[in-house]
Amino acid sequence: MKSILALLQFTTILPLGKPREFDAFARQSWLYPLAGYVIALLVAIPVFFISDKTLAAAVAVAGVIVLSGAHHFDGLLDTGDGLMAHGDPEKRVHALTDRYVGAGGIAAGIIVTLLLFAGFQAAVSLITVLIIGEVGAKFSMVFLTVYGSPFKEGMHSYLHQFARPYFPLLSLLLCIPLLILPVSPLQLAGAGIMMVLCPVILLKIAESRFGGVNGDIVGASNEITRALIVVLVAIL
Repeated sequence: MKSILALLQFTTILPLGKPREFDAFARQSWLYPLAGYVIALLVAIPVFFISDKTLAAAVAVAGVIVLSGAHHFDGLLDTGDGLMAHGDPEKRVHALTDRYVGAGGIAAGIIVTLLLFAGFQAAVSLITVLIIGEVGAKFSMVFLTVYGSPFKEGMHSYLHQFARPYFPLLSLLLCIPLLILPVSPLQLAGAGIMMVLCPVILLKIAESRFGGVNGDIVGASNEITRALIVVLVAIL
């Protein structure tokens, strides 16, 4: 329970009492998908009572960002800046890690948010894709935490030192409850492929552009993977 509470204190703004030792989660980062279930189910409560699909989709988008404290969304903006920066890896890393948000970050935020909103609105069951997208997004964070070599000291490097190669397998076991959701095998297969493919591609890009991974890139993977899973499930 200490590990789960530390996880939720790190990934959400829920009032969960006094702060738990971060090490309790750092040594068990494969638990990320549990936060996905909690966030999705809490956001699903107001969404359930909204009959208008457009408004429900907007509330769902706002809910997942606000409930997570916009922590991962901030990583998306920073990553967008880094990817759009010109020059050598050092200049890109500077754009990624500075305190300012430029055109690249704004563009990344708009594109990913629009995709997520459109996917929610087009889905047959918004709550179902909300759960699948959020849990799959958290799996992508486990993948990058394990396999993304850090290029600087920080939150990601701290988590990475405790990560083990088998963590994604344990995390995948936490995704098994998704099998009971009312979606087709094709949709589940598509979501499964996307939650692995997104972090793999982002890892390769990060290694090429920045020489490694940091916490911003892991957070960006959460936002990008969620949006693409939701869009793919809606299409299928």
